[in-house]
Amino acid sequence: MSISRLQRGLTLIELIVFIVIVSTALAGVLTVLNVTTKSSADPMIRKQMLAIAEGLLEEVMLQPFTWCDPNDAAAATATGYACTTVQNTVAGKAGESRGSTTAPLDNVFDYNGCGPGVAGCNLASPIPSITSTYAAPAGYTATIAVTPEALNGVGDATATSASLRVAVTVTLGADSIVLESYRTRHSPNFTP
Repeated sequence: MSISRLQRGLTLIELIVFIVIVSTALAGVLTVLNVTTKSSADPMIRKQMLAIAEGLLEEVMLQPFTWCDPNDAAAATATGYACTTVQNTVAGKAGESRGSTTAPLDNVFDYNGCGPGVAGCNLASPIPSITSTYAAPAGYTATIAVTPEALNGVGDATATSASLRVAVTVTLGADSIVLESYRTRHSPNFTP
């Protein structure tokens, strides 16, 4: 009578070879899971950076883009840059600050140069919302650049351009994301 191999069991050498093969395969699978788990936070960081950049870009783009600073007496009636405070200048930002209820940043160009440590427009960590009620998670910083841009004949690259490029850069450590948009002067006398 012959006993089949399955009935008598595995030899010691076969058992050791089986354990080595299974443990090697298991180590490979666990290594892949470890790498996947370690980098799974990256999409969350990118999403947070994108959400901060989108929020800041929207805040800037919703501001008026008039010939004169909205506080200027000629803002509602100007037909050109015949103003005391021209909109596309740093002088229009004097005394105004982001989130202020009495003297807020009130036009697109006021946001030019906003960034970490900038008086009136500090975007250091944690970046506050425009109402200062909420803040972005710690560690993120942002900068905003508003530059005159030649845009298919709508504007030119001078300080009195009718088109602007707004670039928001959000940074966390070595990672950064940049969102850009264009703004044209479609309502030069609109003052909220």
